[in-house]
Amino acid sequence: MPVSVSTHRKHLQSLCLLAGALLFLSLVGCAQNPVTGSHDFVMMSEDSELKMGRTNHPKIIKQYGRYQDEALQAYVQSVGERLAIVSHRDNLIYRFTVLDSPVINAFALPGGYIYITRGLMAYLNSEAELAAVLGHEIGHVTARHGVRQQSAAQATNLGYAVGSILFPELRVAGAQDILNILGGALLSGYGREHELESDGLGAEYLARAGYDPMAMIDVIRVLKNQEIFAAEQAKKQGREVKGYHGLFASHPDNDTRLQEVVSLAEQYASSSKGLIKRAEYLTHIDGMTFGDSEEQGIRSGQNFYHLGLQFALIFPKNWQVQNNPSSLKAIAAEGKAIIEMGAADRNRKLTPREFIQQRLEIGGLKDGRPLNSHGLKGYTGLFEVKDRPVRISVIYLRDKAYIFFGSAKEKALFEQFDKDFLDTAISLHTLQDSEISLAKAKQVEVVTIGKSDNYAAWADKSRITNSPLLQLRLLNGHYPNGELTRGQKAKRIQ
Repeated sequence: MPVSVSTHRKHLQSLCLLAGALLFLSLVGCAQNPVTGSHDFVMMSEDSELKMGRTNHPKIIKQYGRYQDEALQAYVQSVGERLAIVSHRDNLIYRFTVLDSPVINAFALPGGYIYITRGLMAYLNSEAELAAVLGHEIGHVTARHGVRQQSAAQATNLGYAVGSILFPELRVAGAQDILNILGGALLSGYGREHELESDGLGAEYLARAGYDPMAMIDVIRVLKNQEIFAAEQAKKQGREVKGYHGLFASHPDNDTRLQEVVSLAEQYASSSKGLIKRAEYLTHIDGMTFGDSEEQGIRSGQNFYHLGLQFALIFPKNWQVQNNPSSLKAIAAEGKAIIEMGAADRNRKLTPREFIQQRLEIGGLKDGRPLNSHGLKGYTGLFEVKDRPVRISVIYLRDKAYIFFGSAKEKALFEQFDKDFLDTAISLHTLQDSEISLAKAKQVEVVTIGKSDNYAAWADKSRITNSPLLQLRLLNGHYPNGELTRGQKAKRIQ
């Protein structure tokens, strides 16, 4: 049977695609692993890896915020550089950044951009423990875990791989795909094998840099206790808990394989006694913000205070309050209901009802009525989203409109929580003089323990509102029932 021109063209295109695929695999499929020396299948060059970190670093800073303490930033950078210089990729320029977030986490972008939150730093108790966290993240970079994760995911889509060669304009879209693929791994871990490898590499870098490699075990113990505490609190509130990523949170500090990989690092130690540097570390974090920052507002039990915007409000009792960069959320036990609050600038002289109709473009409100509480004008009503009722309330305070949405997980639960939705909205008021001190950020205070000091006494005076006794013990590595030792340095929250 004669072959038509169109059929011949299709055969030729198929051969071109196959040739392109083979060429692609030959070019990027056999990169040498900087740590093991073996050849890994990767689909990103080192230049692309560095570009990915460089491009996405500003996005991380925008999302989390950079902690504005240059002395602390310089200290963390110096500890990180001490480890990086003895790593398997000492040719990279590493950047270590303290993020202005109370969340307990640390992660790395490919290419040497490494982050640790002030929330995590508050629970560490020595420079060696800080080095253990940074060393673990350096291990992800040196072993190219991010690149290998991305390559494994993209290898399942050969069409994209070929297309990125034949059609360069697709590469930009692919770069975004990379960040999407890596997003989960950055914050939740790369899987047991990669995390264990990073623990081993981190311990090796600790030893080579002169630190005690067993600090890796100490960090895991600290964070495992934090995870246990957080899980117990979450259970009480009927919610899930998300801990620090990787093996730091996924298995115990007495895990046999973990002990083995950390012990192997001792062969790289230059002396039998590695550095701990507890006093130096505590000096650097003395005065560090603990919990919420003033810029985002302060949670105190069911109350919320914002010094900059000069307002306060009260959420329902026993609801979990989440302080996000652009909004506040409160979640009822077992996730049965949610309240979300945001703020928007007022531009036109509209009534609160007109603001809902014109600015928010929500019409046909049911049971609408004006609000007037604490001298503030507002409006509230009901509308439906996917057959479920939602209460919207808008309250005016100075030049801003504060917008509250309240909804229940199930339609039948709405009436049970509707009073909570409305009470939260009308609790909004101008910050009072008596509340100004409550709107100021908490700070880590390092003190020398005296004869009258104990955790119970500290807890009675602490500004921590959620289980202060247990949290103070967590902060000092004494969880769940340890006690202070006279003459030593310890952290408390003021």
